Amino acid sequence: MAGIYIHIPYCITRCSYCDFYTVIDTHTKTDFTSTLCKEIAASVEYLKGEPIQTIYLGGGTPSVMRVTELKRIFDALFSHFTVDAWAEITMEANPDDLSDAYLQQLKTLPVNRLSLGVQSFDDDDLTFMNRRHTASEAIEVVHKVKKAGYNNVTIDLIYGLPKQTPTKWKKNLDIAFSLGVEHLSCYHLMYEEGTPLYQQLHQKRVTPVTEKVSNKLFELLMDETRKAGFEHYEISNFAKPGRYSRHNTAYWTGETYLGLGPSAHSFNGVSRRWNKQGVHAYLQAIEKGLPFFEEEHLSDVEQFNEYIITRMRTQWGCTIAEMQQKFAETPLQVFQKNMQKWVERDRVACKNGTYTFTRSGIMISDAILSDVILDADVVF
Repeated sequence: MAGIYIHIPYCITRCSYCDFYTVIDTHTKTDFTSTLCKEIAASVEYLKGEPIQTIYLGGGTPSVMRVTELKRIFDALFSHFTVDAWAEITMEANPDDLSDAYLQQLKTLPVNRLSLGVQSFDDDDLTFMNRRHTASEAIEVVHKVKKAGYNNVTIDLIYGLPKQTPTKWKKNLDIAFSLGVEHLSCYHLMYEEGTPLYQQLHQKRVTPVTEKVSNKLFELLMDETRKAGFEHYEISNFAKPGRYSRHNTAYWTGETYLGLGPSAHSFNGVSRRWNKQGVHAYLQAIEKGLPFFEEEHLSDVEQFNEYIITRMRTQWGCTIAEMQQKFAETPLQVFQKNMQKWVERDRVACKNGTYTFTRSGIMISDAILSDVILDADVVF
């Protein structure tokens, strides 16, 4: 199985919390589209002929691209790669971009899953995050995409905003459930260095929620999604049965993927590479035939830790039998020893040779992972 991720770096405005690589100057979109198609042609060998089972257009805001530009990108992908007939093809979109006309044009593309950047159904929260849409517009758009025939829709929501209460968070969730979406990605607000929100924090213009409130919001999320028939299959992701994000699941289960576009990452199990970040640097490198990415080969310890960190985030966890096939005995023994105290504390469950977080373990998952990953000096 192989996947392709395409980073579309353009946004109309920049959200206060976002630390992804984005630009608000869109005048290079045409040149970017042409250069991206060249990168697609130049990257065929990376996936070694594996059929493509997932394609994901993220960003940035892919929906700021004209459909004609997106069509060129898909034409290049389908020309150079073998894409399975049943491939999951996801495109991120902002609610305010999805006019009736745009949706009608979008249906001419092979996109079969939409990821809507709603973030909140509260207008005050949307203003705080510098989002371009209103709550009512977001609700209307979900109805429109459903009417347009998209039956695999996910929305992003952010919780842990300043002054957010469990009551306000539950209202967000109730609205999401009422819209009949198949998938939810819910992320706690982060104050990332270099963002406007980080600056507001250090100017004491915002006050983060307390850890106690944060935990209550996450527990409410787990409870309410379960009641609504969603499966908690990854720490931040919830899906109706059979509607997991196949693309993101491939990340967490260590499948090979190719990243295209500025700042995009690729991974093949033993090495990772990442493209130049700046749009102009990316365009110039590819147009001039210069190196446009950097690469690192993962040590045995790094490969082992990568497996632990990604698999433990999921409901499938880390399985001893699979680890025995992939890795030497020494790291496995160290891992089991490190995990034992967390099993005894009921933070991790071990059933039939598979380790998974318990509900209370999810709450401190970062601390547990930091404790159980291997030191760099472990010898295989």
